[in-house]
Amino acid sequence: MDNQNTFEENIARFNAALGNISIDLPKNYMILNPYSGEKKELINKMSAIFYRKFFNDTYPRKLILGSSPARRGSAVTGIPFEDIEHLQQETGIKIDGFRINQASSSFLYEVVSNYGGIQKFYSDFYMNFVCPLGIVQKNSKGNYVNCNYYENKNILSILLPFLVDSLHKIISFGIDTSVCYCIGSGENYKVLRTINDNYKFFKKIIPLEHPRYITQYHSEDKYEYLNKYMQALSEG
Repeated sequence: MDNQNTFEENIARFNAALGNISIDLPKNYMILNPYSGEKKELINKMSAIFYRKFFNDTYPRKLILGSSPARRGSAVTGIPFEDIEHLQQETGIKIDGFRINQASSSFLYEVVSNYGGIQKFYSDFYMNFVCPLGIVQKNSKGNYVNCNYYENKNILSILLPFLVDSLHKIISFGIDTSVCYCIGSGENYKVLRTINDNYKFFKKIIPLEHPRYITQYHSEDKYEYLNKYMQALSEG
């Protein structure tokens, strides 16, 4: 990426390149790519408005990485951790047939609000994934379900060059590499830490529990986890 570009321009180039990515996966697995799907023109238009609104500058940001986009989440919207209803409010674009609002996004909006609001949050952080494209697997009933990039060793082996290349490119946007926040304190953190041991992308990686884990299994402790997020993001 060109350091003379704005952060938003670097994101746009990266996402456009993702639209041309072709990765052959084993039978019953499939890549979900919103940048090359039937709604890619609307996705690109929405992304352009959103990123221009919050990233039209050259300031460095710290990176927050999830595992991979969810089938009914960012793998559809193309904007990490943003649900469609919030994106429609921010961009004024309505995409028919999209009715997605995830518990993960709701928790993260609380984090954003407590941090000082969306403008302040995105001026300090950029969110993406260790695997920027979604993956689905066909189950025994013939239905496609979410599959994280690390769930199958063969899949991980196939994707690893793509993961490393994507991290190189994302860091070139203007990322502050003193710290990276990893959403997912289990396998996602384990794989990202191993990659970082080999490539020295970040000085340290701070693991944070996944919002879905919090809202589904520990909702009664939500504010404890919220405070953990706030302390980590504030201290670095």
